[in-house]
Amino acid sequence: MSPTPASRPSGGFRRPPLRERWRRALNDHTVPAQRSLMAAWLGFGCTFGAARLITHGIRGGWLPWGNVSAGKTHLHHYNFGIATLAGVGLVAVRGDETYVGHPGIGALYGAGTALIADEFALLLDLKDVYWARQGRISVDVSLGILSALGLYLTAVPFWHEITKVTRDHLQGRPARAA
Repeated sequence: MSPTPASRPSGGFRRPPLRERWRRALNDHTVPAQRSLMAAWLGFGCTFGAARLITHGIRGGWLPWGNVSAGKTHLHHYNFGIATLAGVGLVAVRGDETYVGHPGIGALYGAGTALIADEFALLLDLKDVYWARQGRISVDVSLGILSALGLYLTAVPFWHEITKVTRDHLQGRPARAA
């Protein structure tokens, strides 16, 4: 089997692609539970941000679609979050080792949690106060910071190694031996 263009030496040392170096750092500096937790935090942060963006786009009229409804009943995104967490719970209860602890399941858990957390005020008061100005910005910023902090703290050594690997790659240094 001949080497691919990305791995073929060009008259000397050929450093591996950055993505490959990141994958190696991930495998060397995290355990499966950390990878699943990182996926959960990443799923939470991305889903929370996407939910905020989409709801602002719908309300502001700059997105081409409207709210999701079943008949005349508006379906809040916490409904989808509850359904997602129910599915993740079913996987956990079933205990299928292929999926329990899998980063994809972690990401779904984070996404479902974000959909619920984003509408927590509605669930707490049972009033649609989603667009109330009081505290909305501080809640958005706080949850964004919390998700980034959780993602970082889950695997601090990994993030430090990613920083080193990226810096070395950008400066043209060879990959370090594991």
